[in-house]
Amino acid sequence: MAIRIDARLTPKKLLPGIERLFEFSGQKILSIEKTWKPSLGTPVYTVKGKYTTRGWTEWTQGFQFGSAILQFDATGDERFLEIGRRKTVELMASHVSHIGVHDHGFNNVSTYGNLLRLMREGGIPQDDREQEFYELALKVSGAVQAARWTTIHDGKGYIYSFNGPHSLFIDTIRTLRVLAVAHKLGHKLMGEMDKPISLLGRLMEHAETTAKYGVYYGKGRDAYDIRGRAAHESVFNLNDGNYRCPNSQQGYTGFTTWTRGLAWAITGYAEQLEFFDTLSDDEINADCPPTGWTRRRKGAATRGVRIATSGATIEQLMLEAAQATADFYLEHTPACGVPMWDTGAPNLHRLPKNYLKQPADPYNAWEPVDSSAAAIAAQGLIRLGNYLISKGKAKQGKRYRQAGLTTARTIFSEPYLSTDQKHQGLILHSVYHRPNGWDHIPKGQKVPCGESSMWGDYHARELALLIQREARKEKYLAFFGCLPT
Repeated sequence: MAIRIDARLTPKKLLPGIERLFEFSGQKILSIEKTWKPSLGTPVYTVKGKYTTRGWTEWTQGFQFGSAILQFDATGDERFLEIGRRKTVELMASHVSHIGVHDHGFNNVSTYGNLLRLMREGGIPQDDREQEFYELALKVSGAVQAARWTTIHDGKGYIYSFNGPHSLFIDTIRTLRVLAVAHKLGHKLMGEMDKPISLLGRLMEHAETTAKYGVYYGKGRDAYDIRGRAAHESVFNLNDGNYRCPNSQQGYTGFTTWTRGLAWAITGYAEQLEFFDTLSDDEINADCPPTGWTRRRKGAATRGVRIATSGATIEQLMLEAAQATADFYLEHTPACGVPMWDTGAPNLHRLPKNYLKQPADPYNAWEPVDSSAAAIAAQGLIRLGNYLISKGKAKQGKRYRQAGLTTARTIFSEPYLSTDQKHQGLILHSVYHRPNGWDHIPKGQKVPCGESSMWGDYHARELALLIQREARKEKYLAFFGCLPT
């Protein structure tokens, strides 16, 4: 194992660092609010400390306003609630009906979902009309996301990426949260001839397809099949629905592991395991896809619907994917918990031979680190650990949980925490698109460093709030906290 896990670290011990993080966080949010012009589009990442946009898809605006909502949640400062509420109403509607992206769970659960969760928890006053507004947005968003559907050779399918119907992205596993919420709010996608399509069913199919093609298990699938590797993109032939090859848009190659994609898999599967733990067998079985699945017999010992092709329940399949990717992260990340941007990046061999046994050096001359991957993965490790502990697997669970806390401690302090009030980013040393050369390389450096991203900053805040709530013995933070109990 490469990450040097601190077995004695507790959420309570992280509180001083979290409080300091939210102090700087508030300054950054207000700075962006003061200077950013919505006509420019969505802030994506920083260049020389100032947020700028970069056209690809509009997938980060929910993180911008969701950050303000999380800031209010963590601190009680109503200035940030006002920003999050007002900007969600003014600017997020187009994201609800956006038919061109796979990012609905990012944009809309981070805004409408967080606001609805606060209302359910009593963090903001109950207002029936406001509640209905948030619920309607989430219902529509979940259905629009689910409509981006490709059926493959076995009759199942996946939510396709913005690259087109042939493309399954690993990222999308974390956006399934919007399908889960829309389903629990009683919504369905209506298809041709008024055919109702289960959002929970599509969630399960996508989770299975991603686990099968996007995650490796060390079973000889190809020459680079190492357990826990994740492919950013899985490519399918639309003529016959067959899988063709792994690919990568933002990683080095389809046969290396882009670590932010790996982090999306860890956290996406971990939080779906938490969500499925709230569902009854009957609810899972009632919405299971009809092709290639069998319904669990009443009274059977194993909980949940079984997948006919593998004999595993959907929960078992997601757990296998979560643990495989988490184990790979632990084994291929430097001691501090912050990974290199890709575990097969071409110049890693130029780093010291024992670089995995040392804290990552964001200022090295050869390959950038990605703190945003660490912010995402740390949350997934904590959630996976908590899930396993709740299932009586304390030894396994504590290993993941402590690794997540260890990683959080790293990014909540220098050189990752941005303490310069002139810098609009919160977490430094994030990487967006290394192959395209989009990331800023400061003068005197040879690789990108010193910059932040909207997704990295948001997930650091979400991670900090998760830990803060646990340390203070407050309600557990979960995306499905926006649902009625």
